[in-house]
Amino acid sequence: MAPPGPAGALPTSAEPLSRNIFRKFLLTLCSLLTSLYVFYCLAERCHSLSGPVAGLSGGGEEAGAPGRGVLAAGRRELTRWPAAAHRKRLLQLQRARRPRPPVPRDPGDVAAWEEETPGLAASPGGSGAGSSVAEAPTPGTLALLLDEGSKQLPQAIIIGVKKGGTRALLEFLRVHPDVRAVGAEPHFFDRSYDKGLAWYRDLMPRTLDGQITMEKTPSYFVTREAPARISAMSKDTKLIVVVRDPVTRAISDYTQTLSKRPDIPSFESLTFKNRSAGLIDTSWSAIQIGIYAKHLEHWLRHFPLRQLLFVSGERLIRDPAGELGRVQDFLGLKRIITDKHFYFNKTKGFPCLKKPEGSPKPHCLGKTKGRPHPDIDSEALRRLRDFYRPFNRKFYQMTGHDFGWD
Repeated sequence: MAPPGPAGALPTSAEPLSRNIFRKFLLTLCSLLTSLYVFYCLAERCHSLSGPVAGLSGGGEEAGAPGRGVLAAGRRELTRWPAAAHRKRLLQLQRARRPRPPVPRDPGDVAAWEEETPGLAASPGGSGAGSSVAEAPTPGTLALLLDEGSKQLPQAIIIGVKKGGTRALLEFLRVHPDVRAVGAEPHFFDRSYDKGLAWYRDLMPRTLDGQITMEKTPSYFVTREAPARISAMSKDTKLIVVVRDPVTRAISDYTQTLSKRPDIPSFESLTFKNRSAGLIDTSWSAIQIGIYAKHLEHWLRHFPLRQLLFVSGERLIRDPAGELGRVQDFLGLKRIITDKHFYFNKTKGFPCLKKPEGSPKPHCLGKTKGRPHPDIDSEALRRLRDFYRPFNRKFYQMTGHDFGWD
């Protein structure tokens, strides 16, 4: 029996004290479990965005960026991030994604990609950024999550030429973090103009401040209405034309058609109206496209020469980094794409990207690119070169550049 306490004091009991301790223990355990659950949820969310999205410090500051928070002080509203932070978050997501193959609208311009292992040890390439085809990766996924970025009409368009190397140029440009491009050819200014600019804009990927929106449709160069229509959209549009020896281009065009229709007549039969007389059939599109000077005249009625850049398809194969340097300068971009981004695949005869679009593996253009050409009669080739020679020389004069096709 416990000894009596001081006068007026109530006797103490161990039982209420034990209950009090147990209650505190349960509260602490529940708090700990709740904290772990919240932390887990936040960690999962951050992981899905490939990095932290917002800091929740008392001042609403972003982690690592004091004073530049996502949450305004005293308000839980998402505000606009600085452009650099936007781009950083966008690149984080794109590096974690693998590009999807394009979905070309023109069956003659299939742009499938295939993985290949380079013959040389490939050092890490560049930053995988930019848009991808048909949107691969998707157009500004992170920007969409943050309700950032907007769809703009293109500031630059690759307008030609078919079988000149337009697909390669576009894919190489996508390595640049400030280039966003739709991959599938929109064919707006030649086939879908009646759908309106709002429809055309909606095809474009979202872009952030400082990024360029681009598209490529090679048939624009030979479409009479295209120059006036593009000028009506914006007189400041920058135009890129990838050109190639017109004889080689015509054979490549024929080879593509032959792969789909093996029963077509021979190249020689289609080239000449009268072979004995050496009369060239300029109504055949494979021949007509290569008369570059004729098509350029239409463009120069609506755009000054300084707004057109002529890229050599031959040099794009021999020295892709050098030609990409010219393109980056023309677009007002920092020269980020360099030799380190390429290796030459001897089997295909084309340069390939070491690490495109943030992929850890090198990629080359698909099997439809670099097809072997059929043997063409040497006399037919000589006559065809004679036919193109005066047009080539006029084209050299108009552009101020000798492409060396003669």
